[in-house]
Amino acid sequence: MGRSQETFSKKENEKKRQKKKQDKEQKKEERKASASKGQSLDEMMAYVDDNGNITSTPPDPTKKKKVIKQEDIQIGISKQEAADPADAIRKGTVAFFNDSKGYGFIKDHETQESVFVHVNGLVDTIKENDRVTFEVEMGPKGPNAVRVRLVA
Repeated sequence: MGRSQETFSKKENEKKRQKKKQDKEQKKEERKASASKGQSLDEMMAYVDDNGNITSTPPDPTKKKKVIKQEDIQIGISKQEAADPADAIRKGTVAFFNDSKGYGFIKDHETQESVFVHVNGLVDTIKENDRVTFEVEMGPKGPNAVRVRLVA
């Protein structure tokens, strides 16, 4: 008589599979038994109040509604006023400038920020600790000082 082809580990794996299958069926039956038949329509309703918030209470029909004129509704962004050219000119001090490489930084007196300056943006030649006036334009890597002039 021959031995059975099933080894001990194969029998154990089959038992584990059967146990998982039974557990799954049991959980399925428990979910079916405890599941409610859904909510009523009133429980599912949501309302929006005057401020745009979602609430579960219906609006009060006796409360007077606000009337908004169509002309008062603005869609998009408001137009910005053109900047005054006099405000665009800033004052600062040259914090660092490398003549051989042709760039440096100016410390703005108002914002205390360092603004990059390149030799192409200079009107007068500058060196460190000079007081200057300049305008700021956005470059590819951030704000750049242009039209840099020495203050007499």
